[in-house]
Amino acid sequence: MAQKGVQLDQETFSCSVCLDLLKDPVTIPCGHSYCMNCINGFWDEEDRKKIYSCPQCRQTFTARPVLVKNTMLAVLLEELKKTGLQAAPADHCYAGPEDVACDVCTERKMKAFKSCLECLASYCEKHLQPHYDSLTFKKHKLVEPCKKLQENICSRHDEVMKMFCRTDQQSICYLCSVDEHKGHNMVSAAAERTERQRELEVSRQNIQQRIQDREKDVKLLQQEVEAINQSADQTVEHSEKIFTELIHLIQKRSSDVKQQIRSQQETEVSRVKELEEKLEQEITELKRKDAELKQLSHTEDHIQFLHNYPSLSALSESTDSSSINIRPLSYFEDVTAAVSEVRDKLQDILREEWTNISLTVTEVDVLLSQPGPKTRAEFLKYSCEITLDPNTANTYLLLSEENRKATVMNQQQSYSDHPDRFTGWSQVLSGESLTGRCYWEVESGGNVYVAVAYNTINRAGWDNECAFGRNDKSWALNCNKNSYTFCHNNIQTPVSGPRSSRVGVYLDHRAGILSFYDVSETMTLLHRVQTTFTQLLYAGLWCRHSHEGDTKAEFIKLK
Repeated sequence: MAQKGVQLDQETFSCSVCLDLLKDPVTIPCGHSYCMNCINGFWDEEDRKKIYSCPQCRQTFTARPVLVKNTMLAVLLEELKKTGLQAAPADHCYAGPEDVACDVCTERKMKAFKSCLECLASYCEKHLQPHYDSLTFKKHKLVEPCKKLQENICSRHDEVMKMFCRTDQQSICYLCSVDEHKGHNMVSAAAERTERQRELEVSRQNIQQRIQDREKDVKLLQQEVEAINQSADQTVEHSEKIFTELIHLIQKRSSDVKQQIRSQQETEVSRVKELEEKLEQEITELKRKDAELKQLSHTEDHIQFLHNYPSLSALSESTDSSSINIRPLSYFEDVTAAVSEVRDKLQDILREEWTNISLTVTEVDVLLSQPGPKTRAEFLKYSCEITLDPNTANTYLLLSEENRKATVMNQQQSYSDHPDRFTGWSQVLSGESLTGRCYWEVESGGNVYVAVAYNTINRAGWDNECAFGRNDKSWALNCNKNSYTFCHNNIQTPVSGPRSSRVGVYLDHRAGILSFYDVSETMTLLHRVQTTFTQLLYAGLWCRHSHEGDTKAEFIKLK
């Protein structure tokens, strides 16, 4: 029961704000007592509301009460302290699972306030006091609470490690320095710390400088994104306006042609109707005259016949219809042909100019310069699906696998005539143009050229201007049975490297990089070109006839 009474006293004389024993106790009008500093601090925060309250009972005061030290309570507290009364610590003062606990507390352990590197122990505020009061402990090194103090003990000699062996780059104790580390370059741990601290500061300065540089870079990138978006939005707006004007112009011309056709149709139909009416009238008149003549022919009275014949036999002037028979009728087919001709010309112009527009878009440059891919997974990020254009295929090539595979044949295939078709070499181009960063793979057998070319490469004939790799409009890797050869502008360069059936091709159009890789478990670079591409590129295949079997190549589906 006595212990319970002490505990009651502890709670009674504790400040409900700081949870410690009352210091300079004051009693406010509602009867509750606080430390003078605690209640003043609490009311300072309520100054803006001009209403002051008790933290415990919440009674309010319109005027801030004048605080006077409760001398009787202060004397009583001093007497109680002499008898050993201490404030009951709040729950948050006890050590939890994540906290460093005091090594001296025997019952419920308090949170450590400091750790001592000499004692290799951690202390709460109460048990730390001797380190402040006693000369014996004042030279000890106190640090923030640390959980890993035992790591400062040498596992071999059970001594505090106060030295550092630079030869072996490890902390050691004094006994280690005269034992297995004898003759090594050794310094005190404090000296090594000082040296490393200088290095750390230099590293921090470098890091801080890099942070500043990167923050500037981020700001530049943000400005670049804003500029790109603004430019793109303006260009889209202007392009839509231009194409809308072009559409309106075509619609206006379409309306004009329609109006002209309808007007001419009305004129011609009116003329035909007029002639038709005249002919109808003439037919009616002729039928009436024929009926009268028929009746006259049956008259038995000769005198009457001779009397009426002259007036009935005279015919009116016939309508001139010779133009119907002489001139063939002409309708509006020529107009359709003329409009078709305009359409074809516009398509040609748009096709030619579209290449220029598309290339201009892909050449939009920003300040970024990204490194090229290294692993196959990185290459596959740029994979594109390529199909072959049947209109470009030589007649001795058979296209299959949804136009991804080309096989050279001994018989010609039944392709229709087309100006884009290769008439000499057994070559074919892709239907898709290649811009930006692209990657694709070709599986081949026999003598195959894996190529890229401008769409302006010549198509007709057997000369070098039509052959992949033999002119300045194409680049090709010749994949023969036992070797590789790179060809451009009719210059052949032998290429060393493992010969496999699959070749990877990486293109960075804007950077002017064209690379060929052997595709196996790893990506082996066979040949790289660094140049400037001035037009859109197309993937190409040249499957040459071979006595060793069919020559074929296929673009592999990568997605």
